[in-house]
Amino acid sequence: MNISLKINKFLESSSWIRKMFEEGALLKQKYGKENVFDFSLGNPNLEPPEKFKSVVKELIDDPTPMMHSYMPNAGFPFVRKEIAGYLNKTEGLNLNENCIVMCCGAGGGLSVVLHAITNPGEEILTISPFFVEYRFYADYVGATLKLVESNEDFSLNYENLENAITEKTKALIINSPNNPTGRIYYQEEINKLVEILEKKNREYGKVIYLISDEPYKKLVYDNVEIPSILKSYQHSIIVYSFSKDLSLAGERIGYIAVNPEIKDYNSLMNALIFCNRTLGFVSAPALMQRAVAKLLDEKVDINFYKKNRDTLYDIMTSAGFKFKKPEGAFYFFPKTPIEDDVEFIKTAQQFKLLLVPGSGFGRKSHFRVAYCVDYDTIVNSEKAWIELGKYYNL
Repeated sequence: MNISLKINKFLESSSWIRKMFEEGALLKQKYGKENVFDFSLGNPNLEPPEKFKSVVKELIDDPTPMMHSYMPNAGFPFVRKEIAGYLNKTEGLNLNENCIVMCCGAGGGLSVVLHAITNPGEEILTISPFFVEYRFYADYVGATLKLVESNEDFSLNYENLENAITEKTKALIINSPNNPTGRIYYQEEINKLVEILEKKNREYGKVIYLISDEPYKKLVYDNVEIPSILKSYQHSIIVYSFSKDLSLAGERIGYIAVNPEIKDYNSLMNALIFCNRTLGFVSAPALMQRAVAKLLDEKVDINFYKKNRDTLYDIMTSAGFKFKKPEGAFYFFPKTPIEDDVEFIKTAQQFKLLLVPGSGFGRKSHFRVAYCVDYDTIVNSEKAWIELGKYYNL
């Protein structure tokens, strides 16, 4: 075999999300797109805010020389200053531009952070259910991803967390609002989590980083507030993406923000910048850096996703599926009516419903529904959900 054996193994167990997306394409060819209800891929289906277009046009027409040339590997200083100022204003922080590294989306940012902090043989913890790519990011730095099972309602299980932390633990990754559950961790939960981390820091005489993966931070409903991780814990790092709140998933733009009180701050920042360059990103896209600096107060119309959430929730619960309405992101993560979630997904395909098994996210007997789809898809899927519910006598 000419390709890497490890990568070949990863390919064999690759993301269920992509697998369902590919199978969905075949079903759409066979039955027509309008007759297949694809809830498999978390691809934002809203256009960016109107201001994005005018900002980009203005930047393209800007006659300033070298607009698209190399810049410092951390990103344009004026962009980082704008982001630091925005975080100071919205979260009551005290950051400056040197706390910020522009990165190629949250995926790129997480890879940079893990390369900067992790030694081979160490462990990275994350709360399960979890975003499946974390496993690969950890493996690429020679670390092991260790899952911390959440409670039945996806809230943090503090006993499980405390038991999972060992002298090998380097960091904990949290994701709120969460993919795949839509669950939000509130300030009280974060405070308890921080207590555990600080206790373990003292016990092992080391620092355990808290990494907050925040691509869905602005996608919250019903006036819910997301706590500031940087304000809550000294040794914290956030990785932010504009993929969801500005619908710029394909532009690969985000940032890393570091608590300035973190231990060995200067060394960490130098490591992040070095990894941003040497992992091949070099720097985040120049045009998008300039654009997002002018769009920090903008976001897509959250009411669209809220309408989708509420309508699909009513349809699915009427069909017999029981689950709590999530507070953020654009996913449902209900239980499957049978233990085998993969078998359930195959059955759902018979009703032209494309879903993703929960086992792909570290929680069996569940399934993920991505409702970032056209509203007509949700309305037209009602009959299919009812038939699926009847099939399982719900």
